[in-house]
Amino acid sequence: MLGVTEEKRQVPKMLQKFLQYDIQITKKFVDGALQNTALRSLRNHAKFLEVSCHGIVWLAGWLSFIWLFNNKDLYQLQVNMLIALILDIVIIAVVKAFVRRRRPVPMNKLSALGPDKYSFPSGHASRSVLVAFTLMYLSPVSIIFYPPLLAWVTSVCLSRVLAERHYFLDVFAGCGLGVLEGLLMALVWLSQSTSASILSSLSDEKLDGGEYHV
Repeated sequence: MLGVTEEKRQVPKMLQKFLQYDIQITKKFVDGALQNTALRSLRNHAKFLEVSCHGIVWLAGWLSFIWLFNNKDLYQLQVNMLIALILDIVIIAVVKAFVRRRRPVPMNKLSALGPDKYSFPSGHASRSVLVAFTLMYLSPVSIIFYPPLLAWVTSVCLSRVLAERHYFLDVFAGCGLGVLEGLLMALVWLSQSTSASILSSLSDEKLDGGEYHV
């Protein structure tokens, strides 16, 4: 049986120093943000922003969206976004389990949906970037939605630091993973016909008429 000292992972000194800089820079930023009205206001809205990009909320909400809106024009986005959300949850969980970086202490208790104990990378950052990437590049919405979408992504990412959920490195890594996940989705993006077939098999109904197969 391994002792406690043997179970602890040995972190290289260079990496320890880099992580310590990350902690110091994050702390200075949070302390300075309290003196800035706009950033202080963003911190006050951190709970709403956390819920707005929570994995469970997005997954349940998107499944409801698929169930409620039976529109051929939406099938491709509905199926591919669902795959992207599941992919993001799996990747973030695996990376967090491997890295096991602890969250900032003390950590604010913002939500009953409240977080796991690991900090790196930020799932909220990766998810927000992935959603924006999908809606701006893979399945573009009207350009009038770009500014609020980008504002939401920026606010979510900054709020994770201001609310002391994550360090800067966690958020940057999350953003990077969100882009990589988006690029991966671009490679495996399902066609309209494939998406319609998937929804048809899941519902066991004809999507166009709602009639049962015979």
